[in-house]
Amino acid sequence: MAINDRTLILIKPDGIQRLLVGEVISSLEKKGLKIVGMKMIHVDKALAKEHYSHLVSKPFYPDLEKFITSYPVVAMVVEGKEAVDVVRLLCGPTNATKAEGGTIRGDFSNSTSRNIIHASDTEESAEKEIKRFFKSSELFDYKLVAQDFLYASDE
Repeated sequence: MAINDRTLILIKPDGIQRLLVGEVISSLEKKGLKIVGMKMIHVDKALAKEHYSHLVSKPFYPDLEKFITSYPVVAMVVEGKEAVDVVRLLCGPTNATKAEGGTIRGDFSNSTSRNIIHASDTEESAEKEIKRFFKSSELFDYKLVAQDFLYASDE
């Protein structure tokens, strides 16, 4: 697996309102993930419907849309070995009541809908979601000096 796998992360309105942006970024960086894109954005209704298209028919969708469009979110793309799986482990399960301590949701949430963070669930969805939230000109390729201390040369 390449060390330049990428995934999308959204720090949701509850993460911003609860002043947890730095905590989330710190968790990702401590794991050795490299931030290659980051911005604060407003998710409008059209973007919410596109991003959550698989949930639009669910009874909880109106509340989800109202929530995700209520305040800004921080959108990030991080890069690293098996980035999608690593970030999902760091986040913990979507239902934060089931998330272990030490995960972002386990430490900072007790809800399914107000669970601080969105993370792509597969490499395929990561690719689509990154394109949905970032132009290619907003993503950066650079050598992380610490990379030699994160991975063996044969990884």
